[in-house]
Amino acid sequence: MMKLQLKRPLLFLDLETTGVNVGSDRIIEMAILKLHVDGSQEQHLFRFNPTIPIPIEVSKVHGIYDADIANEPAFNDKAKEIYQLFFNCDLAGYNSNKFDVPLLIEEFNRAGIAFEMYGRKLVDVQNIFHKMEKRTLAAAYKFYCDKDLINAHSALADTTATFEVLMQQLDKYTDLQPSVEFLSEFSTMHRAVDLAARIVMNEQNKEVFNFGKYKGKTVAAVFKSDPSYYDWMMKGDFATDTKNVITRLRLQELNNKLS
Repeated sequence: MMKLQLKRPLLFLDLETTGVNVGSDRIIEMAILKLHVDGSQEQHLFRFNPTIPIPIEVSKVHGIYDADIANEPAFNDKAKEIYQLFFNCDLAGYNSNKFDVPLLIEEFNRAGIAFEMYGRKLVDVQNIFHKMEKRTLAAAYKFYCDKDLINAHSALADTTATFEVLMQQLDKYTDLQPSVEFLSEFSTMHRAVDLAARIVMNEQNKEVFNFGKYKGKTVAAVFKSDPSYYDWMMKGDFATDTKNVITRLRLQELNNKLS
């Protein structure tokens, strides 16, 4: 098995949550596989009381019900401890660029901790898989590792499977390089401006919306023709990272008008 080239620890992350809305849903289970530069590994599993009900249809997917986590600590209670695990680490996961990482940032924000993304490399194994084969995690595990994914939607099982899939991808595809820098760039599907890829760069190197009624329209043009759209986004359940990006772009456009 090819060895990853690490300049600092690479932390594999998987979350089970109350839902899929990055701005408002909460983490109920977090699994971490931390790969150190020397090749050693450590695993951590946390469960949290999300302080909001888990919809029954969501519990049926991951098997965690309100009663199961009623006596667990809230994320706020463990935030400082968890933050230390992430210190000076690059991040990896399955669909982590659009979901796990932005949602984690939201939880840290609620706990009063600024989770710094500057300088971190992000490796999204799902994006590598979709570029190469276009399937699901269970199919990826079967395809690359010839194993059935037992306990799918268990955070620990999914995290371990994600790590094994990446190792097999590196062995299978000779054009993949085992450096986190390369994998981070390769596993980025869009030229995303924000983590959730709500805003992406178009072929003219302009920021455009990647969702909703203004999909494909430049942010500058939309905010000029429909200024209320900015206010709507700021009041909505968008991730803090997305709100920070559109605020920066709005201020940039206002400064351009004044200059």
